Amino acid sequence: MDDSFQHLERLADELDARGLLARVVHTQSGRAFVRVINPNATSLAENVTCRPQATPAYYWWSWGERMHQVDDPAGAATKVARVLAAVSE
Repeated sequence: MDDSFQHLERLADELDARGLLARVVHTQSGRAFVRVINPNATSLAENVTCRPQATPAYYWWSWGERMHQVDDPAGAATKVARVLAAVSE
């Protein structure tokens, strides 16, 4: 199991703990990402990737912006939850 998968699994666990639907998805190319959906507003969704080969390793937003260091999945999950929060939440 590679480092990126482990980092993504930890992030998915943190996101689940915050009430979001999160799962690690594997593409045919072998790359993986976390698909996150707000169950209270399913149009609010995001795909988060991981690049562990960088030093330090980071989670990345789907639009290619660096989000948060992988050694703090709880902090990364907080950022994702804030971005995916519905107006009424």
